[in-house]
Amino acid sequence: MPRQYDLNHTRNIGIMAHIDAGKTTTTERILFYTGKTHKLGEVHDGAATMDFMVQEQERGITICSAATTCFWKGNRINIIDTPGHVDFTVEVERSLRVLDGAIATFCAVGGVEPQSETVWRQADKYNVPRLGYVNKMDRTGADFLSVCAQIKEHFGATALPVVLPIGAEDKFEGLVDLIYNNAIYYYDDKTVRDNFELKEIPESMKAEAAEWRAKLIEEVASTDDALMEKFFEDPDSITADELLAAIRKATISMQIVPMLCGSSFHNKGVQKLLDYVMAFLPSPLDLPPVTGMNPKTEQEEVRHASESDPFCGLAFKIATDPFVGRLAFVRVYSGKLDAGSYILDTRSGKRERISRIYQMHANKQNPMETVGAGDICAAVGFKEIRTGDTLCAENAPIVLEQMTFPEPVIGLAVEPKTQKDLDKLGIALGKLAEEDPTFTVHTDEDSGQTVISGMGELHLDIIVDRLRREFGVEINQGAPQVNYKESLTKTVQHREVFKKQTGGRGKFADIIFEIGPADDGAMGLTFVDQVKGGNIPKEFIPAVQKGFASAMANGALAGYKMDSMKITLLDGSFHPVDSDQLSFEIAARNGYRAAAPKAGSVIMEPIMNVEVVTPEENMGDIIGDLNKRRGQVTGMESKGTARVVKAKVPLSEMFGYVTVLRTISSGRATSSMEFSHFEEVPANLAKEIIEKASGKRKDIE
Repeated sequence: MPRQYDLNHTRNIGIMAHIDAGKTTTTERILFYTGKTHKLGEVHDGAATMDFMVQEQERGITICSAATTCFWKGNRINIIDTPGHVDFTVEVERSLRVLDGAIATFCAVGGVEPQSETVWRQADKYNVPRLGYVNKMDRTGADFLSVCAQIKEHFGATALPVVLPIGAEDKFEGLVDLIYNNAIYYYDDKTVRDNFELKEIPESMKAEAAEWRAKLIEEVASTDDALMEKFFEDPDSITADELLAAIRKATISMQIVPMLCGSSFHNKGVQKLLDYVMAFLPSPLDLPPVTGMNPKTEQEEVRHASESDPFCGLAFKIATDPFVGRLAFVRVYSGKLDAGSYILDTRSGKRERISRIYQMHANKQNPMETVGAGDICAAVGFKEIRTGDTLCAENAPIVLEQMTFPEPVIGLAVEPKTQKDLDKLGIALGKLAEEDPTFTVHTDEDSGQTVISGMGELHLDIIVDRLRREFGVEINQGAPQVNYKESLTKTVQHREVFKKQTGGRGKFADIIFEIGPADDGAMGLTFVDQVKGGNIPKEFIPAVQKGFASAMANGALAGYKMDSMKITLLDGSFHPVDSDQLSFEIAARNGYRAAAPKAGSVIMEPIMNVEVVTPEENMGDIIGDLNKRRGQVTGMESKGTARVVKAKVPLSEMFGYVTVLRTISSGRATSSMEFSHFEEVPANLAKEIIEKASGKRKDIE
């Protein structure tokens, strides 16, 4: 079957922003204007199409990214609506990895907020071209040009207004389009799709519009030599089509970010946004072809976005649907995928059968026979595909770039309320961990407790809620725990001799090694073998390495995981009869236990970037409270009438902070926090943590 839609007319875009900038409302309006829905869904009523989870409807926030497809003027747009809350940052991360372009939404009052910075950096990481959309132009204090200036200041990006608002706040009536040089007036009618009319630019704005249009042409001309010549001869001779083509080119090469504005809630400016998504953001053909590694030859290979190339795609999300079972969301980069065909999962090296393919619309599935390059679909019927796996044709294996996920920072002990919930709990946690790579489950060996870990209090709260509702498991939960780590600060030498004689064959191993911190940036175990003259036979060296690697999971101070260390094996000896691999492995583990404290082992704790927006009168109390929490205030600035306090605070001190903040400021201040880095715990607190955990250590005799 030939393709229904030309790839040139396909856009894969995501909507990303800070909490409450209006991502879901904008998506709802896009669905309405493209004819996908016939009634406007509102977030605050819990009726938004894209927020289909019960938890999302109750709280009015987006938790999991939802995909949909809609059509605009003969073009097809695949949209992913992403969450804004920092606890669900993984959803944004994996969506941006597979998208071709993004709409970065900003609030016209709040401007650039902390989470806007996070998502912007994520988009930079995957080189995603973007449009800026300044929403909520109808609110008091809205200022479009100031938000454009903030983007320049914070991100160093060339934010280029392609429209100007007519009026602001409650007088916001429409837009001046600087490219076509006309005005669009909107009227608030929720029943019709063409709720605007084109007019002349009002007299009062002609001078301003001409000034900004000249700026726009100048900025765009600097990216294109042919336009530059025209600009110097006669700026007025540049046509709208030439401008569009040059802006498109500069947007795709990430030289500029075109800025639009509107008020999604009042249905103003969304159609223009759609027009310019089509005009400026790339189709799958505009982007360079994907490169990956062939696992057999270890050579780099290229796949073009065409159906004639062999199939390859990336599974970027696993979801569980109560009716269909497990869905794998796949972005197809090349070739085509048919329902019922076999593919290869390069991570596991196994064949997988894809029995059915769906096009997603929030949580509804439309079955499809085949999908081709540049599409996003959901596949069913597989056995063990995970997030981030490369799927490809069996005869042409390829591994695409992996996604990286942040480590969980907070843990919670859970137990089922009744015995019959026990089995259900295991299955449910397994399913949730499959869906979300930042959510992990492990059993504490000593206490036998099941500990779940995630990105923040809200993240775990939602998980506990889903356990109860979706899986019908009632649980008791403990107090939240911080995920500490251990690290080494200096290098020491140590000799470890392990011998056991119990009659018959004994155990013997003798190793001399150096233990210390790993080289900058290296993760995991760096192992260097410097044994000369066969003092330790070659077959025992991997066992020593394995012993040290397994010991790292359980630190010598308080049993917390160690991320990195360097071991240099210098010398040792063996017994021709009594030595075996296990002896050397145990010697390495015991050696780690004995030597790590001498190598200046310290406990590291997660530090958070906290940002508090507060009225001036509460500022002193808030800073005082942050200091009490061992926080370091890193900066203060004004934002309108409010003050912004930025600080770095340990996570262990931030539990229940939102409630305290409400009390201090009588509910007027807001805060947001995101993970920054790990830092050493002060000595007096480290002692407490070690004492608490002293029951955790296990030495191998």
